[in-house]
Order: sequence, then C-alpha cells, then structure tokens
Amino acid sequence: MSTLIIVGLIIAGLLLFVIEVFLIPGISIAGLASAGCLLYAVIYAFMELGTTAGILTLTLSAIGVAGITIWFLRSKTVDKLSLKKSIDYRPEPLKGLNLKPVDEGIALTRLALIGNAEFNGHIIEVRSSGDFIDEKSKIRIERILNGVVMVEKI
Repeated sequence: MSTLIIVGLIIAGLLLFVIEVFLIPGISIAGLASAGCLLYAVIYAFMELGTTAGILTLTLSAIGVAGITIWFLRSKTVDKLSLKKSIDYRPEPLKGLNLKPVDEGIALTRLALIGNAEFNGHIIEVRSSGDFIDEKSKIRIERILNGVVMVEKI
C-alpha cells in the first residue's frame, strides 16, 4: 500500500509539474502542489520503506522533472512563447517640421534647460542653450544637433 501511495504522489507531482510548465507558467498553485507532492513522496518513502526506497524515489522524481523540463525546452512551446520581432523604430520628432536656426517661437513651459515650445504651430521639446527661460517668452532656435533643438531667449 505504501508503494502505491508513493507512485500516486509521484504521478500527481509530475502531472502538476506538466500543468505548471505548459499551461500556467510562473510560480502558481500547480507548481507549489507539484513540489509538495514530490517532496512528500520522497519523505514518505524514506520514513515508511527505508533509505533505499527513499533514494530511489528521489532519483525517479528528479529524472521525471528533468525529463519534463527537457521535453518542454525541445518542444515548440518555447518558440510560441518567445518574442520574434525586434523594434527598429527610431523616433524623428523633427521630421517634416522644416525647422532651421533663427526661427522664432514661444516657450510654452518654463525652460529649466528642457521644456516645450511652439514653432510654426508645432509643439516640440527644446533645450535652453544657457539660462532658464520663463514661459511665454519669445525664443529663437540657435542650432539643431542630433534631433535636439537648442534655443535662446530673444
């Protein structure tokens, strides 16, 4: 009867491990129950049937978990869960705005080195080239460097 209980616990633990790996990834109730069943099977084998049966139960449990893990890694499930697309988007916030040095605009926010300004009806992020600039101040584009608009107060 003890052997039947141990075999049942190992089968239940491995089934719960399969559920954990394939259906509910992450640490969930199935994973905790799987670990509990396998651990209890090993402890029960050591207590009821002796050291040899305990070591055999521990070995079979470890082989079962390793086999399921290898099966999972070789299956197409990992490919279905993995991200295959890469993001190659490079933002160009100034594209199509036709901004050039000496264009004039208005600071919409206080430019504590960085803030928002309006040029030709477009709101863009700008950087002050030196001092703080209060909001609603007239500003001029000093230079555009790598997509960063540097402004100065007029």
